[in-house]
Amino acid sequence: MSNLIPPHGGKGLTCCLLEGKELEDEKKKAENLKKVPISPREKGDLIMMGIGGFSPLTGFMTKADWQSVCDDCLLADGTFWPIPVTLSVEKEIAEGIKDGEEVALLDTARNEIMATMKVTERFQMTKENKEFECEKVYMGEGTKTPEEFWKIAKDDHPGVQMVMNQHDYNLAGPVKVLSEGEYPVKYAGIYQRPEESRKEFEKRGWKEVAALQLRNPMHRSHEYLAKIAVEVCDGVYIHSLVGNLKPGDIPAEVRVKCIDSLVKNYFVEEKVVQGGYPLDMRYAGPREGLLHATFRQNYGCSRMIIGRDHAGVGDFYGMFEAQTIFDQIPTPDEPGKALLCTPLKIDWTFFCYKCDGMASLRTCPHAKDDRVLLSGTMLRKLLSEGGNLPDHFGRDEVVEILRQYYEGLTDKVEIKTHKAATGA
Repeated sequence: MSNLIPPHGGKGLTCCLLEGKELEDEKKKAENLKKVPISPREKGDLIMMGIGGFSPLTGFMTKADWQSVCDDCLLADGTFWPIPVTLSVEKEIAEGIKDGEEVALLDTARNEIMATMKVTERFQMTKENKEFECEKVYMGEGTKTPEEFWKIAKDDHPGVQMVMNQHDYNLAGPVKVLSEGEYPVKYAGIYQRPEESRKEFEKRGWKEVAALQLRNPMHRSHEYLAKIAVEVCDGVYIHSLVGNLKPGDIPAEVRVKCIDSLVKNYFVEEKVVQGGYPLDMRYAGPREGLLHATFRQNYGCSRMIIGRDHAGVGDFYGMFEAQTIFDQIPTPDEPGKALLCTPLKIDWTFFCYKCDGMASLRTCPHAKDDRVLLSGTMLRKLLSEGGNLPDHFGRDEVVEILRQYYEGLTDKVEIKTHKAATGA
């Protein structure tokens, strides 16, 4: 009997990835099915359904699920779920598929059939439907009205752009996943299935595990958050996104190198597990914080570290909106359908010269001028522009890795920061 938190949804890990003879038979069948191209985001979602990371999901959402998730953070059957997981196609493709027909889902970048899908529903996504999804999922306290939101979101919010650029129809139905794509090879030793992280936690005798979400290089604030988690839990799972990011973000292999250096030099290694997962960022701020907690529960984590501006972009969200949203979510009557992974809420952290160490707004009484404000986005901005980092912004070993990366870049991308991160 495992001491770890159970997977989300009350059904155990629902893994759609086929193996052995069943996999070989399905691959042969897929060759003769209609091919439906999928986006990188849909590919990541598909792999997560394959490995059980999106338990209890076993397919792309119906319109009833999509509507309920947007409105109430619940699937149609009452299970908590915070963000739509949908598959969009062009009108011509949707009209050429019959209800109940099986199709093959194709990663066109690698010309690989990723899965088969039994199409149970086809539904239109009008411009109004897409705008509705964006306002429900992506609009935060930083833009208080739809008018204010749309004034900047269509140009400055990558998640909103992703939704608005989707095709005009969605396909729904269960999937049989045939591949994990390039991840097991490209990120060998980092990419993990939930069953693998759970096995590692159990081997170490852990029960309470905190997850640290990373899409930026690990700076002193991240290090501090992880060490707080180690103090109150059995261990910390440093879980990096290895899917697609937005222009200007640092690739996973560089971030992993930074984490390796930090863990080796500044952590008790037995208290840290490092892993990677294959999703693209949605940049949905508070709602994405909920998604991060949901699938971390499947990976075996009982706590989700939520700090300042979690999964945010620009000034769209309040600094701690991703923390307060956990207090507002529905609690289904059936325990298995509720989100059981709880937030580890940590205030804004920084290095304080007068405290002579890392501190937070809860522990440091000193003025702003005494503090080094730490931000992954600011770290990227300063290094990309060739600027000097303030003392104590990052560990020397990590900064050196990042400097080497930026010196090798030929194309520069403008990086926008949150006003609060600059002290504005």
